[in-house]
Parts: sequence; structure tokens; C-alpha cells
Amino acid sequence: MESPFVQPHDPPAAPATRRPAPPTAPPRSLLRAAGRAIGDYAMIRPGDRLLLGLSGGKDSLSLLHVLLALQRKAPVPFALAAATVDPCIDGYDPLYLKPYVAGLGLPFFYQRQKIAARALGTMRGDSFCAYCARMRRGILYATARREGYNVLVLAQHLDDLAESFLMRAFHNGRLDTMKAHYIVDAGDLRVIRPFLYVRERQTAEFAQRAGLPVVQDNCPACFRVPIQRLHMKQLLAREERGHKRLFPNLLAAMRPLLGDIPE
Repeated sequence: MESPFVQPHDPPAAPATRRPAPPTAPPRSLLRAAGRAIGDYAMIRPGDRLLLGLSGGKDSLSLLHVLLALQRKAPVPFALAAATVDPCIDGYDPLYLKPYVAGLGLPFFYQRQKIAARALGTMRGDSFCAYCARMRRGILYATARREGYNVLVLAQHLDDLAESFLMRAFHNGRLDTMKAHYIVDAGDLRVIRPFLYVRERQTAEFAQRAGLPVVQDNCPACFRVPIQRLHMKQLLAREERGHKRLFPNLLAAMRPLLGDIPE
């Protein structure tokens, strides 16, 4: 039976309410891909309180609007809020997200932490990107616990999972990638990735068409030096030009690594 989160038709315009509707509804292809992942991995359950990690990039802003659309249409009731971690990196200023999210009628939590400065003194044998991601995730966990949310939503898509798969195989000698849905070690929070089946080009197209207020380089520090992930992105782009089913095949290969559905 098809997931109740899968959208069979383009959603009609929302009726006027006290909460303003998003300026442009997500396309059916994006809603269906997210809805299928949510259904396949039982990501959203009745009464869940979802906290979306919102960086201001095209992926997390697209997921924000997808979740708003699903919240209006899906028969499974859930609460939604967003949280942003500002790592105090020169050139990255997500403060504009406060009025933007407020205009959508959602709770918003803004955490400013000097992650970049801390990395210089404590990072050992790790890339800045991995260190920053780990620190941000820890802050998001703490925010979810403090504010009473039981599910953290992250916006990584199929391209991200494929890049991580190759990086870990090439550089760590192991078969692994990001999990679709898991419980954190403390056992009190679930983490979900509804864009598991979504391609990066889909979020880029939607963000551009909808005029979403995207921070183009939402982690400027990552774009100042060559990084492994960029190399993998370029490698995959080259391979896809000659192998149109590259990403469906990679998804099939990664399927056993995505994890089981948690209780």
C-alpha cells in the first residue's frame, strides 16, 4: 500500500489561513520522492515532533517547504519546527532565517556557537567539514531535547549519500554511508533523512524556481580549500554522463547500508 505521505497529484493552492502558505508549492516529483522515503523507513509517526536542521542552503530550505506541504496533506499528524546553528564562520550569516521562518508560522531556534574557533584548538586528525558537522549535530540534539522535539530531520539527499559511500570506501576501506532513520546512542531521539531518494538537482531547481532565500555557500570555510567531497561530486558527475542509471544503481548497492527501521 502506498505511503500516506506520497502525493498522487500536484497539490492545489492552500486556502487562506492565519499562517501564510509557502510562496511556491514543491513539485510533485519532490513530494513523491520524500513521501516514498518517509513511508519506506517509517520516518514520521503520529504525534511526532520534528525539528529540522536549517542551514539556509537549498537542500534544507527545500525540505522545509516539503515538510510544510506534507503536514497540510498527510493524515499522520506531526509538529514541525526549525533550528539553525551559526558556527561563526566569516561570510556565513543565517540570521535572516529568523523572520523568514517566523513568516511561515513555525517555531525557530537559533544557536550561535564558535565552532570554527574551537576547531583550531581541538580538531585532531579530522577534516573541518566532519568536525563542524559533528558539532552542529550535537547542538541540534541538545536543542531538540531542551525544546521537547523527538525527531531531528536532516536534509542530505541521494547525491550526499553516494559521495559519502565512495569517500568511506576509498579513504577508510569500509562500506558505509549515512543512515536513513536511526536512534541516537542516548536512545531518546530519532534522526531521519526524508530526501534519501531526492537528487541534488531537484532541490536546486525548486529553490531557484521558488525564489527561496538560499545562502549559496552556506559553509564558506569548505569552499576555500579543495575537499574530498567536492572531488567525489565531480567524479560522480563525470561517470553519470556515460551511465544514466548510475545513481539508481548506487542506491541499490547502498540499500543494505541504510539501516533497519527503528522501533
